[in-house]
Amino acid sequence: MDDLQFSLSVTGMTCAACATSVERVLSNIGGVEDVSVNLPLEKAVIRLRESVTETHRSSCIAAVVQAGFGAGELLPALTARRANEERVAAQRRRVILAFALAIPVFILSMLIDDLGPAGPLDARLTLAMLAAWPVYVVSGAEFHRQAWASLRRGTANMDVLVHLGTTVAMAWSTLVTLAPVLSSIPTFVGEAEHVFFDGAAFIIAFVLLGNYLEAKAKLKATDAVHSLMRLQPNEAWVVVEEGTVATPIEEIPRGTLVKVRAGETVPLDGLVEDSTAMLDESMMSGESFPVRKKEGDTVSAGTTVLDSTLLVRTTALVGDTMLAKVIELVDEAQMGKAPIQRLVDRISAVFVPVVLVAALVAATVWWFMAETLAPNSAMASSEMAVMVLVSTLVIACPCALGLATPTALVVGTGRGASFGLLIKGIEALEQAHATSTVVLDKTGTITAGSPRVSHIELLDSDVQELLCLASALEVESTHPLAGAVHAAWENIGYARPAVEDVQTLPGLGLVGTLEGEAVAIGNIELMEKRLTDLPMDLEEKVAVRARRGTTVVLVAKGQRLLGWLEFSDRIRETSEAAVRRLKQAGIRIVMLTGDREEVAQTVADAVGITEIVAGVKPDEKAEHVRTLQQDGIVAMIGDGINDAAALTVANVGIAMGAGSEIALESADIVLVRNDLADAVASLELGRATMTRIRSNLAWAFVYNLVGIPLAMGLLFPWTGWLLPPAFAAAAMSLSSVSVVSNSLVLRWWQPGASLRSGEF
Repeated sequence: MDDLQFSLSVTGMTCAACATSVERVLSNIGGVEDVSVNLPLEKAVIRLRESVTETHRSSCIAAVVQAGFGAGELLPALTARRANEERVAAQRRRVILAFALAIPVFILSMLIDDLGPAGPLDARLTLAMLAAWPVYVVSGAEFHRQAWASLRRGTANMDVLVHLGTTVAMAWSTLVTLAPVLSSIPTFVGEAEHVFFDGAAFIIAFVLLGNYLEAKAKLKATDAVHSLMRLQPNEAWVVVEEGTVATPIEEIPRGTLVKVRAGETVPLDGLVEDSTAMLDESMMSGESFPVRKKEGDTVSAGTTVLDSTLLVRTTALVGDTMLAKVIELVDEAQMGKAPIQRLVDRISAVFVPVVLVAALVAATVWWFMAETLAPNSAMASSEMAVMVLVSTLVIACPCALGLATPTALVVGTGRGASFGLLIKGIEALEQAHATSTVVLDKTGTITAGSPRVSHIELLDSDVQELLCLASALEVESTHPLAGAVHAAWENIGYARPAVEDVQTLPGLGLVGTLEGEAVAIGNIELMEKRLTDLPMDLEEKVAVRARRGTTVVLVAKGQRLLGWLEFSDRIRETSEAAVRRLKQAGIRIVMLTGDREEVAQTVADAVGITEIVAGVKPDEKAEHVRTLQQDGIVAMIGDGINDAAALTVANVGIAMGAGSEIALESADIVLVRNDLADAVASLELGRATMTRIRSNLAWAFVYNLVGIPLAMGLLFPWTGWLLPPAFAAAAMSLSSVSVVSNSLVLRWWQPGASLRSGEF
């Protein structure tokens, strides 16, 4: 856990202006370096310049509360979700109450002409007033309270617009209704015939309905990540001498033997110690078919045992499991803020004040010029002015703008996580749709990354000496070829010598000292540097094998070339289909590998790649990526080990295999499955998510561009169109719900089945 950063739960935010206010309030606190507030998740992440203390937490909570919002310690995600579900249920009850009263108000105001007198008052208007005031006071209480809190902190948000609009409508209508018993009101009020009780009641009812539908949609938006959270069981069956004991997973140390029965979920990452079973890994990786696990295989927390009992030796604590890392990455991604969202935040900060000015200007114009602009209108100029003021204030609520980006982001990242696509860098997500070049590593990306020793060529040694020396040199190496060397050495069953002073020479191999004599393992370039007498035909023999797609690693002791090992690595079943999909999208593909050109060309021909750069040292890959960036946006796909620098430099870094810590640190997108098809799918998910964000923003802006002029009456002189307040409220709510619903379309996104099967 980062000791410079902590999170708070923030309630009471209704629009982008609210989120901006919370960010501003927290940013003004001494010692705060950066603040990120997520509106749909109701969460603030605060980063400090020094270690977090209780004083910092208390100061931040107090500042948010003083600004008129609710704040507190971040609850566990599932607890917070249950609280949100209860809050949504309460919102539903408020919506029912508001409409139960607003509908009679509408009937009395718009459909019934006359109910006769009620003493000096009009019975129809009096009944409408009595039904509307409970809606204004009770159902609208939260809007009024939040509006005044916003005004006290010197900002204006959606609540201010709703509060002002309904207050103006209710005040005007009440004065018109009570005019016969009020002697001191202006003449134009007493002579007015139109009231807006229905508008005020429906404004509150429709906004409450919109908030309720938004809240329900936001719960659905977080379904994917909460489904992941529910995968973690609370207890595990720990094996003891007497049998098994149910133990909270927080208390289980590494190296504990646990029993997982058929139908149960693996509680912690581990290695299978006994038995075999089929595991359902679909919730973690999106893998549709069960996977057979046997003794020595790794299993991940959150996967389900289907047909047998497994004994698993745990290798991670509860906070270090792959499942925990997935949830943490998704959480970080959802709290991120893309550049496009920062633009929206700046617009939202000035949007409400501009609308307030526009509404007042429009109302003033209609007050003084109604007879000129609308000579045939049945409404008086004062009535036209009130209607324009109320409608403009209500229709311009910036909810849709505030929800456009974060809701799509929450749904997209959550959906990706359910298929093992972990989007870590939000800016990379924004750039994924514009990717013009994809750079592919060979080993572990196009190929399976699990090479095996296919042949041993002996020149001046025997198998025992060559393999034992090779394994001794590779003992500290993380290169995929090292595992193949060790596997071959284990088959012969001899002890390894103790090689000292082992050094890695990037792009060449490893060197060390054995009993005072220099030893080395690596490519032909390394041997040319260290040996003075190499066979004349060595280069040709190595080239012939390379053209077959075989990697050759030579072994030397002193000035003797002992021989070489030949490695073969199968091409992934989905690699050819993935390359074809990228080509069809018009993306340039470059293979970047440290292997010999002949080997690289063989693999490239097999999958359909025409542009290769071979013989590149790990430290040179980043420079090649920088060169390609001169022509456009570059995505780098690698295994996260020797590609770390290139992954970091690329506009979009995609790491194969989330188990690599280096991948988690250096890549923008991390893949649970080691599959090139998923790398392509992650780019497609980025495009799909950005398409939703852009369409959301387009809808929000177009809605305001059309709605605000219509509410201000700018089109009335030519079209006779003037938006009543109730319709303005309905349109405003519809815009927010439409944006969230558009984002929820991403819930049905999934990687192409044909692409994942390699049959595309």
